[in-house]
Amino acid sequence: MPPGFSLSALIVLFFFLCSFTSILAHNNEDPTIKTMEDFSGYPIHESHSHLSSLSVDAQGLQKQIDELSSFSDTPAPSVTRVLYTERDVLARRFIKKLMGLSGLSVREDAVGNIFGRWEGSNPELSAVATGSHIDAIPYSGKYDGVVGVLGAIEAINVLIRSGFKPKRSVEVIMFTSEEPTRFGISCLGSRLMAGSETLVEALKTTADSQNISFVDALQSAGYTKDHNDISSVFLEKGSYSAFVELHIEQGPILEEEGIPIGIVTAIAAPASIKVEFQGNGGHAGAVLMPNRNDAGLAAAELALAVERHVLESGSVDTVGTVGILELHPGAINSIPSKSHLEIDTRDINEERRNIVIEKIHQSAISIAKKRGVGLSEFKIVNQDPPALSDKSIIHAMEASSKELNLAHKLMISRAYHDSLFMARISPMGMIFIPCYKGYSHKPEEYSSTQDISNGVKVLALTLVKLSLQ
Repeated sequence: MPPGFSLSALIVLFFFLCSFTSILAHNNEDPTIKTMEDFSGYPIHESHSHLSSLSVDAQGLQKQIDELSSFSDTPAPSVTRVLYTERDVLARRFIKKLMGLSGLSVREDAVGNIFGRWEGSNPELSAVATGSHIDAIPYSGKYDGVVGVLGAIEAINVLIRSGFKPKRSVEVIMFTSEEPTRFGISCLGSRLMAGSETLVEALKTTADSQNISFVDALQSAGYTKDHNDISSVFLEKGSYSAFVELHIEQGPILEEEGIPIGIVTAIAAPASIKVEFQGNGGHAGAVLMPNRNDAGLAAAELALAVERHVLESGSVDTVGTVGILELHPGAINSIPSKSHLEIDTRDINEERRNIVIEKIHQSAISIAKKRGVGLSEFKIVNQDPPALSDKSIIHAMEASSKELNLAHKLMISRAYHDSLFMARISPMGMIFIPCYKGYSHKPEEYSSTQDISNGVKVLALTLVKLSLQ
């Protein structure tokens, strides 16, 4: 024993060093692992050397995003991937391959919704689900939807590498045709999963712009040969205990405010309208202005009326867009004899949105009368209610963000997603990450690997909490 040291002094020093080491370990403790240990009741790791296994493989994930973007009918940097086309089928194979490499059991339903299942310790319990879509409108970007599919697979990989074992099974879903590009029906796969009998009947006679029927396109992609099988896609309410979707914001708020995570509290109620005016054509020089019944001008006037009625609502949450305006015969020296418009209007308040729709309808009637043209069609294609995120899932997402030291913001989604229809099956929540200048549906769409990694981590920890309930 060194001179001047008593036995009691050594004992005090020993306990001080033990306490100091414990404090250091506590301060360096990974919050994700701590939460998983608290919820599961057993240690996720035996030594701190396993902490690195929780990190997201950001570069590998970005490589997958880049590779998936190559399945496109237009050149990079744009992405065009339309339902049941050759590129879509190849992209589906890519997703199924990645699910299989992660050890997930893979299945598909009659319309091509793809499911990758990570079996839990109590597989008889309803599973927790996550996922999004990979179809892409013409000349769009490579992150919309894709982050929510590939990011979900990576979130499960993160948890598998950590040694975590869920109580409830976890499923990654790749939804068929969230975009309405080919058949004019948005969220086709999730609508069917939510049990839309009306959609099943409509699909029997639905065709694309090339007059290829939905049923023929479905069969060409290798799916059901009997349209009566489509209703087999339906899921009962409660089939999942929870659904969480990771998605780019598609707006500028998170980036402008420097906040890495958005937690969605509600999804706005969308509606789609098709309108056609029928007029009299004629030579652009020979028919004098007082004698014209111009279907093109009727369409132009209605487009301005849409803007006016939306602004009259008095709410910033009310929006309207005339995304398609087509004139027939489409020649510079011919008065349009027919016009076709497709209108999108949405609001978080269903009643306010419906008032706007009725005003648009009345304007269409009065414009047709004033201009001497026929209103040959005014069809409300869909008129969906809004969806609210489940409070318990909001709490789980908030808690996960806090434990990961990531600032978050409660926000509304003004774009609609498959989550809108999954909310009819199970409690629902959404996680947003920033995207460059809010760009989406264009080649400039971009989210950084850091932002994607943050989203994957929050998703992974949220899945932990929900899968152990």
